[in-house]
Amino acid sequence: MRRFGLVAGLVVVALLALLVSRVRFLPAGQAPRVQAVAPKPAAAPPASSGLVIPVQGIPAAALHSNWGEPRGDGTREHHAIDILAPKGTPVLAATSGTVEKQFESELGGHTLYVRTPDGAMVTYYAHLDTIGVPEGAAVHRGQPIATVGDSGSADGGAPHLHFEVKRMAPGEGWWQGANVDPYPLLAGKPAGS
Repeated sequence: MRRFGLVAGLVVVALLALLVSRVRFLPAGQAPRVQAVAPKPAAAPPASSGLVIPVQGIPAAALHSNWGEPRGDGTREHHAIDILAPKGTPVLAATSGTVEKQFESELGGHTLYVRTPDGAMVTYYAHLDTIGVPEGAAVHRGQPIATVGDSGSADGGAPHLHFEVKRMAPGEGWWQGANVDPYPLLAGKPAGS
């Protein structure tokens, strides 16, 4: 028992010595520098649709529907959701799939099209600043694939992600498909709420 007490005492002394060796003593009157480290926001949990919000750190409560709003001086409707975020914010794959196309568009700027493994859906990401995945790459839901920007018709405006969801019929190309309102899929709320 006495040996145990001696060993325990030596362990305590060793731990205290280690702790003291890690402490830096500053000159009198000098305050310690504190470096803040922001925690990395996790991808939002998948909505009931299985999609994650495709901009890192944006909660469902921050989303709003702008489906059907006029664009191009009323010549077309907006069939997407715009998610505002600072330029350079990571854009996440909303679902797993394959990068079917990187495209440079006059309106969309730097864009990506990701097709789900079953081929039934394409997710479209536009106004990107940077793209971090090549065509043909397999991506996983929640994986960073690009960054928010203001390329294309958003140049000089507020940085945001223009995000579309398209239901695909067999054999349709990445540029085809039927647009689906992404707001209810991401926010878990009916359109217009």
